Amino acid sequence: MPAFHRLLLTGAAGGLGRVLRPRLKAYCSRLRLSDRADLGLPAEGEELQPAALEDKAAVHALLDGVDAVVHLGGISVEAAWQPILDANIVGTYHLYEAARHHRVRRIVFASSNHVTGFYGQDEVIDTQAPPRPDTLYGVSKAFGENLSRMYYDRYGIETVCLRIGSATPAPENRRMLASWLSHDDLERAVMASLTAHKVGHTVMFGCSDNATRWWDNTGASHIGFRPRDCSEPWRAEIEAREPLADPQDPYGRYQGGVFINLGPFD
Repeated sequence: MPAFHRLLLTGAAGGLGRVLRPRLKAYCSRLRLSDRADLGLPAEGEELQPAALEDKAAVHALLDGVDAVVHLGGISVEAAWQPILDANIVGTYHLYEAARHHRVRRIVFASSNHVTGFYGQDEVIDTQAPPRPDTLYGVSKAFGENLSRMYYDRYGIETVCLRIGSATPAPENRRMLASWLSHDDLERAVMASLTAHKVGHTVMFGCSDNATRWWDNTGASHIGFRPRDCSEPWRAEIEAREPLADPQDPYGRYQGGVFINLGPFD
C-alpha cells in the first residue's frame, strides 16, 4: 500500500522536480504537483495545481488535504534580491503558515549546501556547524532552516532540511567528487525523510557515499538515509581533464565553489 494518501511536490517543473515527479507517485495514492511554470499534462494519480509561492491564498489552497510536503519550489540559484525574497523567504513563510492551518505534520525542505558554502574544502563539518552562506540564495535557505525550526518548536511541524549537494546524473567536475548526489540517492534521502518514525527538526546533508567527504551526517543518522552510489568511478576521467584549482581561487578554496564568485545582481 502507498505510504501516503496525498503528497505535495512543489517546484515540480524544475530540474529536480522532474526527477522526483515519477518516483514519488509510487509512494502515494495522489501526487499533487505545483509550480509557477508549465507542468504539462497530468498522469494517472497526479493533480496539477499551479501556484506562485508569494501568493498567500494560492499556497494555502495548495496545502489543503495534503499529508506531507516535498518543498523544492523557489529560486534554486543565486539571483537578484527581490525574486529570492518573494519565492524563498516570503514563499517559505506562506508554506509553513498553510501547513499549520491545514495540520500538515511533515515537510521535506530542499535546503542547500550553499548554507555552508564558506567552509573550506579542507574541512569536514557536521550538521551542527553554524551557517556560513555563500550567496543571497544561501542566506534564503538558512532562513528556511530557521523558520522550520521555529514551526517545529512552536507548532510541532516536523521538517528535514535536506542540504542538497550536486544532484546530477553523474559528477561533472572535481568539486562534485565530494558534493555529488545521485538521483537514486536523492529519492532515498527524500523517502527516508518522509517515512522515518520521528524526525523532529533535522538538518541532513544530501550527498552520495563519496570517498571525498566534506559533510558528516552522524547527527541525522536517525533518518535512516543510506546512500548507495559513489562518485569514485568518475574520478580518473575528471582529474585527467580538469587541473587542480589554485588554492587561492575561491572556487578551489571554499565548499561553495563557483557560487562564491556570483553576484551582486543590481
